[in-house]
Amino acid sequence: MKVLRRSEDRGHVHHGWLNAKHSFSFGSYYDDRHLGFRDLRVINEDQVAPGAGFPSHGHQDMEIITYIIEGALEHKDSMGSGSVIRPGDVQYMSAASGVMHSEFNHSKQEKVHLLQIWILPKVRGGKPAYAEKHFPLESRLNQLCPIATADGKSGSLHIRQDANVYASILEAEKTVSLDLANGRHLWVQVAKGELLVNGERLKAGDGLAISQENKIIFNGLDRAEFIIFDLS
Repeated sequence: MKVLRRSEDRGHVHHGWLNAKHSFSFGSYYDDRHLGFRDLRVINEDQVAPGAGFPSHGHQDMEIITYIIEGALEHKDSMGSGSVIRPGDVQYMSAASGVMHSEFNHSKQEKVHLLQIWILPKVRGGKPAYAEKHFPLESRLNQLCPIATADGKSGSLHIRQDANVYASILEAEKTVSLDLANGRHLWVQVAKGELLVNGERLKAGDGLAISQENKIIFNGLDRAEFIIFDLS
């Protein structure tokens, strides 16, 4: 079973400094048909103007993953973490019992384009945590690269939920596949380009939910960059 979420049907807010599209209900955008998918609660595609950003604000009981598409994002938090992440970098923050953080476009000239992802934790509370890792192009090109998993397999970031998150950049006419275990569910989010997923054509910004299918086949049409969520 497949359910398609087209890019143009997402929630959209434009505040001048922030151009954001929401796959699921978030902030001022609410749609009771799109409250999340399994434990996946937020996929926001944000474009932040040069020098602008989100001032310090709080989170609690959420696993937060930031994936950079273009540009550079500067992060600071109440745990003392601070860094600048760029394409190929994946940032993870477990808000747990509570954390404050800020995010700003590090550049004064270029926008930053990113996906911000929220996943519910398996257990509420606990100590907040922060980690980041660089996944070079060759680790993602024409293959599925684990970037965040429940057990930290294959050098991925360790998250506090029964979820496996993969990133890939698939060239035209290349194919990769994923075996989905019984009872598992998949969400595919396209960041760039176009591809076929089990025969469904997806373009940048599209999302696809898949359940009750065990073999997922990805065919590149136009160099596509995408994220996959394997969820319980």
